[in-house]
Amino acid sequence: MSTTTRTVDKVVTVAEAISHVRDGMTVMSGGFMGCGNAHRLVAGLIESGASDLTLICTDASRPGYGVAQLVEQHRLRKLVASHVGLNPAVAAQMNSGELEVELVPQGTLAERIRAGGAGLGGVLTPTGLGTPIADGKPVIEVDGRQFLLEKPLRADVALITGYRIDTLGNVWYRGTTRNFNTVMATAADLVVAEADHLVEIGSIPPEDVVTPGVLVDLIVEGGELG
Repeated sequence: MSTTTRTVDKVVTVAEAISHVRDGMTVMSGGFMGCGNAHRLVAGLIESGASDLTLICTDASRPGYGVAQLVEQHRLRKLVASHVGLNPAVAAQMNSGELEVELVPQGTLAERIRAGGAGLGGVLTPTGLGTPIADGKPVIEVDGRQFLLEKPLRADVALITGYRIDTLGNVWYRGTTRNFNTVMATAADLVVAEADHLVEIGSIPPEDVVTPGVLVDLIVEGGELG
């Protein structure tokens, strides 16, 4: 008896990928100060006209670069981030009341996303105790120590990027570009990966795969096949 192997075609255009993002959705974007942002997908998101979005990203990048454009184009209702100081548009919109900003310590942000991806009810952390970060949050005592209960974060769509991605969606990241991309790939209903280099199956050694293709739903080609 012969068998055949069929693979699902995950490679789509930017427009096809972004068509899944609708007004009011929550979007995660990997990256740190724009390094590791999915730039073509962000551009496609702006071109689509999607608005009233909640963006979860470690920062708001710097003016004119990466996810900063979503702020500058007034596409966000809420921003969940660790720091925003290099993007003046955040402060302006926050002070005017146009943009809701939730500041989360960076380690806590990573753990809340990890908890969302793992199906956990949250994480316990001492970070933020005695500060405005703790306002309205449960405080739980464990072995005589107090911890904040930080609830998990999930998104409707995660936009990630990798240096090499094969057509099954297996991802290899170059240098520090992996940052938040790896954990965000676990914590969204739809994961779209932008490939700097789209390669054939088998081109990435199994031991080099960081994000397995089972987590990636759609792939956008950011460069030449090869």
